[in-house]
Amino acid sequence: MSLHPRAKAGCQFLLLLVVLMVLVVLFKPAFAFVEMAARELRYFWWLILLVALAFWLIWGLGRKPKG
Repeated sequence: MSLHPRAKAGCQFLLLLVVLMVLVVLFKPAFAFVEMAARELRYFWWLILLVALAFWLIWGLGRKPKG
């Protein structure tokens, strides 16, 4: 079964949200880190890098290189 690219992207986004919610429930210190990052701007860039890495792993890692 082949999904439309937009539907596939939506499923991946929902999966990312579910994983994030599970991690927040299972790992309270991770939630505390996110909360601290929102308060302390100097730590916030680490959170941005971690989220960017997650997006790259989900959407960029499995793609075939161009050329």
